[in-house]
Amino acid sequence: MPRKQKKIPVGILGATGLVGQEYVHLLRNHPWFSVVYLAASKNSAGKTYKKAVAGRWHIKSQIPKECTSIKVDNINNIKEAAKKCAVIFSAVKMPSHNDIKKLELAYSKAGMAVFSNNSAHRFSKDVPLLIPEINASHIREIVRQQKHYKIKGFIVVKPNCSLQSYLLPVYALLKAGYDIKKIMVTTMQAISGAGATSIKEFGIAENVIPYIDGEEEKTEQEPLKILKDYPGLKISAHCNRVPVVHGHMACVSVLFGKRKPSQKQILQIWKNFKALPQQYCLPLAPKQPIRYYSDNNRPQPLIDRDEDKAMAVSVGRLRKCPVLDYKFVGLSHNLVRGAAGGNILNAELLYKMGYIKHALTSKSK
Repeated sequence: MPRKQKKIPVGILGATGLVGQEYVHLLRNHPWFSVVYLAASKNSAGKTYKKAVAGRWHIKSQIPKECTSIKVDNINNIKEAAKKCAVIFSAVKMPSHNDIKKLELAYSKAGMAVFSNNSAHRFSKDVPLLIPEINASHIREIVRQQKHYKIKGFIVVKPNCSLQSYLLPVYALLKAGYDIKKIMVTTMQAISGAGATSIKEFGIAENVIPYIDGEEEKTEQEPLKILKDYPGLKISAHCNRVPVVHGHMACVSVLFGKRKPSQKQILQIWKNFKALPQQYCLPLAPKQPIRYYSDNNRPQPLIDRDEDKAMAVSVGRLRKCPVLDYKFVGLSHNLVRGAAGGNILNAELLYKMGYIKHALTSKSK
């Protein structure tokens, strides 16, 4: 019988928060990764994970048995994490971006591969801002990153959660050879993106908040780094918080250059879009990354956010725009595709490409 492959040991920073819990949930029984280390603030440090999340576990299924008795460590105990982990998923909250930058850099200096959900390193030099189906080629920046920061490990960052709801359909059209000049996007973002688990708790019943601190800047600037191989794009964004628990939606209008696709061509491009090499067989990769619905009342968060392991982008209402060229609606699950699941997918890709093995080798020297 073939020898069973040993799993890569991983840790989670901010393990008690919403995104941290989603990591714990999604990594249960993962074929390549095993959660061995959980860390959070000093308020949770020293407790078992079960006690640390008692009364605030938001996942419908039970806490994975292998994690219930893990003692939560302090996020600053980097030496202890380095003894146990090769990979760190960072969903930690701290007073400032600078604090997060220093912490994640310290973990990478200790030889670990850091996959961050935070915005602190999204524009750091040679740090890939990664969506695997779009810009996997940017992974090569890691070698320059290690030289620049003099680190043994590396940092990879996941973009803002709202981008997942529309950037894949946009990229599919760019990849097909259609130049997009301008995008107007209005996002309708769920309350769990702000850390809340109920509309009552958030105080947003029968209301819409037309401002989310920093979101419009992120929505306008981060795609330009992700799509830097397609220069000249301009984006204008309105970002709103709406009374939905999970699922970020985007209403998008696009302006093409001289070469414009037909509506039929756009639908065919989305239908055929694959992007990730099939031989990688990444466990969390959706079978069909873009799912189009012909019904005029779709997509809807309550119905469509969990499509294909909650990793697919649901799209609908493609039609001509009287101001630009075309408009459509996109939707993704903000805690899965937009947060923990999207970053696990990043780690899966780098594992398959040999980068995490390299991190382990470097760490053992």
